[in-house]
Amino acid sequence: MEDHGKIIIKLDALLKASGLSKNKLSHRAEMQRSQINNYCQNRITRLDIDALARICNTLGCTLNDLLEYIPPENEEDK
Repeated sequence: MEDHGKIIIKLDALLKASGLSKNKLSHRAEMQRSQINNYCQNRITRLDIDALARICNTLGCTLNDLLEYIPPENEEDK
C-alpha cells in the first residue's frame, strides 16, 4: 500500500497553549467531551468539518494551526 503521509491533529497542544480545559472547549464548541478526547489523541479517521469550524472559532485559530500534514518518508532518505 502506498504511503501518502498523515494528518496530525494538534488540538491537545492548542488547548494547553490557550489554557482552556477540555470541558470548557466541549461546552463552548457544543461537542461531546469524548469527541474532544478523540481529536486530542489523534483517534479521528474522518474529519467533521462542522466540528473543525467550531473548534477553530472557539480557540480563535485556523485550520493551519489545528492540522499538520506529515509527508511520507522519501525513499532516498532511507
